[in-house]
Amino acid sequence: MRAAVMHSFGSPLSMETVDDPVCAPDGAVVRVLATGVCRSDWHGWMGHDASIELPHVPGHELCGEIVEVGAEVHGFAVGDRVTVPFCCGCGVCEPCRLGETQVCEKDIQPGFTIWGSFAELVALPKADLNLVRVPEALSSVDAASLGCRFMTAWAALHVHAGVRAGEWVAVHGCGGVGLAAVMIATAAGAQVIAVDIDERKLARARELGAVAGVSSDVVESIVELTSGGAHVSIDALGSKVTCANSVSGLRRQGRHAQVGLLLADEAHVDVPMGRVIGRELQILGVHGMAVRHYDSMLRAVASGAVRPGELVAKTISLEAVGDEVASMGSFAQEGVTVVVP
Repeated sequence: MRAAVMHSFGSPLSMETVDDPVCAPDGAVVRVLATGVCRSDWHGWMGHDASIELPHVPGHELCGEIVEVGAEVHGFAVGDRVTVPFCCGCGVCEPCRLGETQVCEKDIQPGFTIWGSFAELVALPKADLNLVRVPEALSSVDAASLGCRFMTAWAALHVHAGVRAGEWVAVHGCGGVGLAAVMIATAAGAQVIAVDIDERKLARARELGAVAGVSSDVVESIVELTSGGAHVSIDALGSKVTCANSVSGLRRQGRHAQVGLLLADEAHVDVPMGRVIGRELQILGVHGMAVRHYDSMLRAVASGAVRPGELVAKTISLEAVGDEVASMGSFAQEGVTVVVP
């Protein structure tokens, strides 16, 4: 098969012909129909993820068609179109037994701990546990745009923060996951404030439902616009500044959801814990979403309440994926880029 291979961190990906993946007895091999390019891929390419062993094939936001299933797989068959969370479960550890596969102790991640979807084929583990069947009405490109950014934003707002109609939601960072959060929160009946330094991204957030955009004096502006602070705030970028602003812009008993990865020089953040205690704030970590929550998200997509396809800004070829990953470091993307091999 053809694949974009990483031989050293920070160096261009190499288009190569490599061996087809082997199907595990309880796994599946999927022909990649579409796969997103995510800032998490950039973090991996930069060497910020210690789990990656070289040579490596990145890519984790995928939709594909099953071409082979293992003898132990009963719920899926060749020809099924599927997607998968970026963190797959082992099915054995305590979190998996409780249905929380996104925090599996074995941390099986296509594109990180195992080879991923910047290729024609990808092998996926524990098919019956981890695969999600894609509805017929959903295109492969739209299905790829669901994860990890859209489904993580869905988990942040609905699974963790429990957003409610009429609440104020502040979204810090309007890249792919931030714009998804704007769309999802708006659909839930919340009033959304978008935060970014790029006026083009703020304009896009307004198109998706944000009632205001903020680019400076962030905390003061949020407190003023909301008459006291946001009920829910999401750091969708992952930096010391956006995390601190997200927490500091909350009203009493507000909920902060950390979605953006805090790695490398941004790994250690000074959280104002006195404010957290005094205001009884909640700090919520979000690591993707378990398979069991996909049904509610897909029903919302089917109803038209949320439209992940509108977040797709462009599609590219597999040959162009290396340049696209490299450009993630400058936050050049507006919306979601999807590779169509």
